[in-house]
Amino acid sequence: MVGARRQRPARRRGALTEADWLLAEVLAGVARITPPVVEAFVPQMLNYESVGGVNFKKGCYPGQEVVARSQFRGAIKRRAYVGHVAGAAQAGQEVFSAADPDQPVGQIAQAAAADDAAAVIAVLQVAEVAAGAALHVGSAIGPALTGLAIPYPLAEDI
Repeated sequence: MVGARRQRPARRRGALTEADWLLAEVLAGVARITPPVVEAFVPQMLNYESVGGVNFKKGCYPGQEVVARSQFRGAIKRRAYVGHVAGAAQAGQEVFSAADPDQPVGQIAQAAAADDAAAVIAVLQVAEVAAGAALHVGSAIGPALTGLAIPYPLAEDI
């Protein structure tokens, strides 16, 4: 069609802002690794084997020995949970249990602002979560970390 004018695509209403996108990532429970948490976790701590981020049934990959050893020995004692912090939070902050204020039980892997609070992906000791420990960000008396859940089933056939 000679002389036909190309139509511009319609401008989308309600396009996501960067903050909206970051919040959606956190709520999906798949952490993006950023400088504050580089080398802090093995893939299983972030549940990557359950979301297709690593596959133990195919070839070689960087860090294979450490990661595979953790997987096949069943030594993973930390998992990533999506939760809510009653205040500000950022990647790299430690998480403490009120029962043992001197030793961190986890770390924030990713955080996103959500109104006057934060949605987070926190890598936590499974035993602390199972025990229903009162968890706090930054210190044992810091903002509470609540509503912990894993938003997808964990892989069991590895």
